[in-house]
Amino acid sequence: MTDKKPNARLRAVTMLAQVLDKNQLLEDILFENLKGLSDRDRSLARALVSTTLRHLGIIDALIDKMLDRPLPKSVKNIRHILRVGITQILFMDIAVHAAIHDTVELVPANSKFRGLVNALLRRTDRQGQKLLTKMNQSKANLPAWLWKSWSEFYGVELTQQISDALRKEAPLDITLKSNEDPEEVKQWAEKLEAIILPGEQLRRSAGGSVTSLAGFQDGDWWIQDYSASLPVRLFGNIKGKRALDLCAAPGGKTAQLIAKGAEVTALDRSKARLRRLEENLERLSFNATIVVSDAATFKPEELFDIILLDAPCSSTGTIRRHPDVAWLKTQEDVKKLAELQERLLDATISQLKSGGTLVYSTCSLQPEEGEWQIAKFLEKHPEMKRNAITPKELNGLEDVVTKEGDLRCLPCHLDGLSENGLGGMDGFFAARLVKD
Repeated sequence: MTDKKPNARLRAVTMLAQVLDKNQLLEDILFENLKGLSDRDRSLARALVSTTLRHLGIIDALIDKMLDRPLPKSVKNIRHILRVGITQILFMDIAVHAAIHDTVELVPANSKFRGLVNALLRRTDRQGQKLLTKMNQSKANLPAWLWKSWSEFYGVELTQQISDALRKEAPLDITLKSNEDPEEVKQWAEKLEAIILPGEQLRRSAGGSVTSLAGFQDGDWWIQDYSASLPVRLFGNIKGKRALDLCAAPGGKTAQLIAKGAEVTALDRSKARLRRLEENLERLSFNATIVVSDAATFKPEELFDIILLDAPCSSTGTIRRHPDVAWLKTQEDVKKLAELQERLLDATISQLKSGGTLVYSTCSLQPEEGEWQIAKFLEKHPEMKRNAITPKELNGLEDVVTKEGDLRCLPCHLDGLSENGLGGMDGFFAARLVKD
């Protein structure tokens, strides 16, 4: 399908096909697919595809419930069209008659499925909410492998809470360049219409142009999910220390390390990703030593006082922000990434000074990439010891500290802020280790 006249709904269908049929990341295809649309239609197309992916399991279960027989595999686009139509009717503030009419128009006039699409969308309008109440939406909205993994590790009740939290759009979290003065933090919160989170991070509702917000162009702050800001806090006072940020791009944690006074070497194997890091640091007027290298083979001339290894991972903790992740990653991906993480962890032994601190983190909810990974590492390397995190260090976030002394954030944490749409955080794991 091509849109002779730019069409937001058709673009959403096209993006769904690219993500689900061709395994492309949504953030990689958004720019091209939004070209030529008005500002209003760009917002609509983006909202349609992200909302559909955020509720995809529920939507597909509903389609299967309403169909007398499965759709042929040769007409995948009909299912994508149905998905976008159902999204508008059940999960978006769009007039039902417009949602049905404009979605049916995406089906070719001579297609035998046009009547079916029309009928199912009208049935969704009449019976959709009732059908949803009979469904275990928490379980339906996760791929089977994720539900199994999480329910076995976290328990069914907590997994349901995680799944429910992932259906809510993530707010916008901001790290200030300078947050030592409470009065200054308060002033920024007022300027940005934000609330102040524990640790002086700011949070505001998502939406609108980030670059037009006060202070962005001047480099006074950067975007960083709240949970992603926590690992650097685990180092404590690092002023004047030599810090290595492995797998550093796009640079949020690099900026934090610099802001706290460390002399930072930012390393990443991707030149393109490091260019983005350099652009971010330039906007913030920050300086770091930039190194293009594979973290697993990097041999520094001088060992580092502290190392941050925010390792490549399955990113299952970021599904609120990147709902395509749930449908693109597999258990096999987790296995391969865990093997990579193990190699990267092993490499830090020869990069870290005796007495130095390593913080390992991932934005994953999989224990293979967090708790189990660290348990294996400590067993293999007796010269490394866990420096347990205490709840007092994360005042206001006591729930994220495990009994072993690691950090485990869940998407359902900070749920007390959910009433005004500002609850939740990315799923994250971090462990703090010291070398003898």
